[in-house]
Amino acid sequence: MHSIARPTGRTALALAATIGALGLTRKFARDSHVPLAAALPGTRETVATAQAGTVSYYASPEGSGRPLLLIDSINAAGSAYETRPLYLHYRESRPVYALDLPGFGFSERSRRRYTPRLMADAIHAVVERIRARHGGVAVDAMAISLSCSYLARACLARPADYATLGLISPTGFDARLSGEGPVDGHRGRDLVRSILDRRLLGPALFGALASRVSIRFFLEKTFGATKIDEGLLDYAYATSHQPGAEHAPYCFIAGHLFPTDSTLLYDRLRLPVWMIHGQRGDFVDYRLAPRFADRRNWRIDTVPTGALPQFERLRAVTDFYDGFLGAIRPAAGARG
Repeated sequence: MHSIARPTGRTALALAATIGALGLTRKFARDSHVPLAAALPGTRETVATAQAGTVSYYASPEGSGRPLLLIDSINAAGSAYETRPLYLHYRESRPVYALDLPGFGFSERSRRRYTPRLMADAIHAVVERIRARHGGVAVDAMAISLSCSYLARACLARPADYATLGLISPTGFDARLSGEGPVDGHRGRDLVRSILDRRLLGPALFGALASRVSIRFFLEKTFGATKIDEGLLDYAYATSHQPGAEHAPYCFIAGHLFPTDSTLLYDRLRLPVWMIHGQRGDFVDYRLAPRFADRRNWRIDTVPTGALPQFERLRAVTDFYDGFLGAIRPAAGARG
């Protein structure tokens, strides 16, 4: 289930009720002991935070130049694997890091409310570590889908931390999930989350969402094609079958991870911003993009792919991104 899916609390509850009615809880029971390998090469490091718990990230600090931080999206089976093509490409030429957001991958998966603010806190902690390792230089940071709004929030809170932002298939430019307030709010429904958190209903629903059939279904919607990245599917299955894997997705389904002010966040960005999105699949509503396209600090590119273009047209994505960096690097360097 990819993060570009919209919050579907009512649909999810209806599905769970159907599962319960048919007595399929045992069929969809998850094995939470599936081995989970590292999603990326390099070293896997952690940082303990008061707000976000223990946050895991991958580090490939070799190379020269400005460090690049990659941030995975939010869904029922998210992880840093979603950044893998970009991570492997850029670790050959510059320091690169990739984050497992709280509730996903090797980061803490405790039973709690996950919100945009919590995710921004995790980004703050990792960026602080990266900057300390690299002499305090500001970072280039790139996020996918819903996490783009978390990155924007983190940047606005600590602008000196960032030289540039990259947004891949960002939410918040469409008719449903754009938002101009309330500021720092979310779309969460506590009742939905509390129902999902019950002993039988939630596990039945999440077991269904975390099945290979379901993950493939949502990835095909995300890619806009039946041909998907099979490695991504395999890792999504493994990471969604770990202890505590259901807690953050419950908040995703209930809407707590969807900000109410995403448009305002993007509107306030003053540093150089690069955005790219695909033209195929279920997630191609970028009707608000023209509002930003003419701004001097924004560059928006499109590719004939689904919503994860880095898996389909890596060369095109990196060429666009490198061109963006090349055009603004003197100004970004002065900022760092």
